[in-house]
Amino acid sequence: QVQLIDSGGGLVQAGGSLRLSCAASGSTFSDRGVGWFRRAPGKEREFVAAIRWSGDSTISADSVKGRFTVSRDNAKNTAYLQMDSLKPEDTAVYYCAVRSPYTSGSDSFTWVYRYWGQGTQVTVSS
Repeated sequence: QVQLIDSGGGLVQAGGSLRLSCAASGSTFSDRGVGWFRRAPGKEREFVAAIRWSGDSTISADSVKGRFTVSRDNAKNTAYLQMDSLKPEDTAVYYCAVRSPYTSGSDSFTWVYRYWGQGTQVTVSS
């Protein structure tokens, strides 16, 4: 079992920055990939970024490339999403997730993740 706690959201002006954290408890965080997703009001949950268990490979959505950076510290059982140059369209609830060891597929698919955080609200004002 893995429990995830998302934190770090808040209200920020356009152009500002936030760093989200995903703190994991349990024994299986360090050998699993971690993904970040978001859901804006009235929209489907969408992929933001992901990082492999070793931290040496990351991918991100085109909409956040060059602005968001995903990282992890396995010694602290924590993953991060650094968000810079925020835009009003980045407003959403952000969720972290840990991959299941029993599924294959792209890190951008929601169904490859087994454990999810509760989400943290990010609001970007114009």
